Parts: sequence; C-alpha cells; structure tokens
Amino acid sequence: MIQHPRPKAHLIPVGRHQQKDGELFLKFFVYSRKSVYTGKGESIENQIEMCKQYIHTKFPDAADTDITLYEDEGFSAKNTNRPQFQEMLKNIRQHKPDFVVCYRLDRISRNVSDFSTLIEELNRRDISFVCIKEEFDTSKPMGKAMMYIASVFAQLERETIAERIRDNMLMLARTGRWLGGTTPTGYTSEKLREIILDGKVKTSCKLKENPEELGAVDMIFETFLELRSISGVSKRLTTQGMQSRNGKPYSLLGIKQILQNPVYCAADKDAFDYFTAGNADVCFAETECTCAFGLLSYNKRDYKKKHTPRQPMNKWIIAMGKHKGRIPGKKWVAVQKILEDNIPTGEKPGTMHNTYSLLSGLIYCETCGSRMFAKRRTGKGANPDFYDYLCSRKLRGGTDRCSCQNINGMQADAMVCEALMGYTTDPAIVCKLLEVLKRGLQGQAQENPLRGVDLRIKTCNAEINHLIDLLARDKFDPASLQQINTRIAQLSKEHRDLVQKREQLQKSTNPTAETEQQIDKLAKTLTSLKHSFPMLSVYEKRIFIKQLVQKITWNGTALHIFIGSK
Repeated sequence: MIQHPRPKAHLIPVGRHQQKDGELFLKFFVYSRKSVYTGKGESIENQIEMCKQYIHTKFPDAADTDITLYEDEGFSAKNTNRPQFQEMLKNIRQHKPDFVVCYRLDRISRNVSDFSTLIEELNRRDISFVCIKEEFDTSKPMGKAMMYIASVFAQLERETIAERIRDNMLMLARTGRWLGGTTPTGYTSEKLREIILDGKVKTSCKLKENPEELGAVDMIFETFLELRSISGVSKRLTTQGMQSRNGKPYSLLGIKQILQNPVYCAADKDAFDYFTAGNADVCFAETECTCAFGLLSYNKRDYKKKHTPRQPMNKWIIAMGKHKGRIPGKKWVAVQKILEDNIPTGEKPGTMHNTYSLLSGLIYCETCGSRMFAKRRTGKGANPDFYDYLCSRKLRGGTDRCSCQNINGMQADAMVCEALMGYTTDPAIVCKLLEVLKRGLQGQAQENPLRGVDLRIKTCNAEINHLIDLLARDKFDPASLQQINTRIAQLSKEHRDLVQKREQLQKSTNPTAETEQQIDKLAKTLTSLKHSFPMLSVYEKRIFIKQLVQKITWNGTALHIFIGSK
C-alpha cells in the first residue's frame, strides 16, 4: 500500500486518497490489450511494465499490491466485449479505484461511443483515467478534451482500415483467386506460382476439384430438386452411406450451406441475372458469362455479429473463379427459390416432406396451439407403414411440454378425406365454397399488374438518367467506365422487356372473364372429384386439401375441420 501523508504528484485530485490504519494509499487498475499474440513491440507484458514504471515514477511509494492488472490478449478494439475489460468495469463499480491506467488510448477502444461511455462513468465515480503514451489525464479539462479528440481519430483509423480491407477484397475478387480458409465440400486449395518482374515469385491459390466429395455434392443438388426437402436429402445420403469429410453424416445445416454456396454455380447468364437482380456486386460483365468457370463469393457473412449471420445479397461480392462450374445457373437458381419458398412464415401450413401423410403441418394441437407432424412408428414389433400425428412441442420436449394424445395418422387422413368428399355432393355447400373461392380470385384480379410494371419502368429510367449524368459530369478510370456502361446496358434491356410486358398485359383478356372461367373449372372439378379422388397421388391430394381446409385441430379426442379461406 502507499503509505505517506500526501503525495505531491499533480495527478491526485483532492479527496481521492483513502485511509488504511491511519495512512493514505491509492488504488490503480492497469488495463492492457493486444489483438494478436506476440512477444514483441506493444505486447501485454511490455504494456504492463511501462504502466508500472509510470505509476512508480509518479508515486514512489506505490507498491505492486496497489496495482490490479487486467489483460486481454487476442481481442480487437472494435467493441468492449472482452472478458478482462468487463471484469474491470465490474470491479470499478464495486471497489472504485483512484486511477485507471493504460499504455495507449486505442488499447481501450477505437469506438468513440464505447470510449465516451467509459469516460463518463469514470467521471461520475470521480476516477481519473491516465493514458501514458499520449500523456492524457482526465482529471484536467484539457486532458479530457484531448482524450475525446484522440478517440475520434482512433475510430476514423478503424473505419479507414475496414474500408481498405473491402477495397482490397474487391480487387482480389476480380482475379478469381481463393483467399484462404476452409475449402468448400468438393474442393481443396492449390497453390499457383507466377514469376513476375525482377525474378520475384508471386503465389496465389485456386480451388482444385475433389472428385469423391463432388459426387456427394451432385447427389445433394439432384435429390433436393427431386424431393424439395433438406431432411429428404439427409436420409438419401445416409441410405447411400455417404459421409462428410470429417467422417460423420452430413448435417441438415451442412446440406443447406452446400445448396446455398455459389461456389458450385456456373458463371453463366442465369447466375449473372440472379445476382444482379439481388444487387450483389458482380465483378464480371454479362458478355464474360461462361459455363466453363464457377463462382466465388466474398463478404457473405457479418463477422462483427455473434454467430456470423449471412448478410443480405446486396452486400455480397460475386466473382468468376478459376475452378470449373459444377451446377448450371438455371438449376442453382431453382434450388435457391425452393429454399426461399420453404422458409416458414407462419401464414401457411408447413411444407410436408414425407411421401405418406396428407395432413402433416395442417393439424393444430388444441392443448398448446402447436402444429402436429407425421411420424412413423418405431420400436420392437412396430409396423413401419403405420404413422401417427404428434404435437411438435411434445415431439421436441416430451409430455412435460404438451400432454396431448397422439392421433392415428391413417385414420385421421381417412376421416378428413371422407368429410371433404361430403362437400362435393351437397349443391348448397359447393355454391358456398365457390363463393369463397370466387372472392379470393376476384381479389387477385383486382390487383393491377400494370401498376408494378409502370413503377419499375419509372425506376429504370431514373437510374439510367442518373448514370448518364455521372458520365457527363465526372471522369472515370477504364474499369469504372466499363462497369457503368454495363449497368446502363442492363437497365436498357430491362426497360425494353418491361415495355414489351406492359403491351402484352394491355392486350390480355379481361381479368373478370378469366376469373369466371377459373370458377367454372373449379365447379366441374368439385362435382366429379368423389370418383377421381382415390386415383390422385399423395401430392395431388395434399393440394386439394389445402385448397378447401383452413386448418384442422385435435384436442386428444375429437378432430375439428375448418373449411374456407383464412
């Protein structure tokens, strides 16, 4: 402890000293941080040593026991989510030191908001903050002002670095090289050596095919297009005995990531149109499209956030790689649309992926409100052809989460089909059902498709005019000029297509007449369905049921069918 009547060092504000056994002493918290482990330069050890020297110089009587150390190694300054920094904040509130000392300002944070929050809290608690490299001391007004100014420049430096990294990523993306990291399933990384001026050797990487893994990739895409189900793909791979590169079965998430990865997509016109429509930064022109090469994607994930979520497509960078295209763009885009359609919205029944049940996801449990799904019977002596509908909450958490009794699947399907067949023989009910369908169709017909086309034509014109103004007003390098001209050409083509579509819509038949024709067709289908229904496939029966049924509920003893639109 510091034991002296009162040190004369100018850093001690009045009233900041504490007493112990009649003597005065001060408490110091020292914080150090290093993004990457190293024993050189501003290492954790060097930062701590310099802070201790500073304290002992200003306060000769200070002992090491008066100094509490907080060390974060391997953490950046982009935010304050660092274990030792958070521990220091907790101890500041509980034990209130006299000084918080660090080697340099950016060891605390490069974010102005985070830094100002810390300084304000220290000021409220009458704690001085000392930065020994810049010689700032918040116990003085000038030191406080200079601290804020320095933090602004620290944030500016961080944002400038991030911008340079993105610019460099864009530049490297145009070369089609593999920038490192875990290679996607089906590929390994291959080094390329190139001799440039003065005999220097330039090294880069590209993706090299792994035929064994690519066989699994082909099956994943083909099976998904057939079954439209990720779980169905998983079962097919398991049946075939296919495993991932770590020797384990392919997980559902792993299969989905393969299906969503542009690396397998050929850099053809369909892929170009898809990513351009999604406002991705496509690094090649439409005239360069080819099936010979695949795509590379950059900046797909937000590494600033927890679990690194996928970013929207307008933040992606799409480049033409040096590896072969595996999946034609048309097929790859079709897979993406199926994945998007399968995303649950809560407004429609869950997609049924099995090939045996009719009502999976359409039945609701009255006990807890969850959907019920089909599950084949398993266990000793169970007939695998039999299945039941189980509450999804009960399926996940057992009877503790929901105690609703299961319902025999085949009996439930038969009862619902029998009830629906009754609707096709009663003229009054058929008329009522047709009225419901008619209102829905008329509501769709009232939506004027010309309005959306006109709006897009207007948007195209505005963007073309803006780009032309840019060309007339500013000077651009050849690469930027080509990119702008390419974009103008794309917009001009889209404008021509929209004008043509508008003319076709204007010449189309009366929407009301088309609605009447659909209603007549529905009436004929309903009146003859009783005889043709047994011959329909499971998929066709599901479509029919979804057209008539709003939802079905099960309370453990009775099944309730709600007919009509939602």
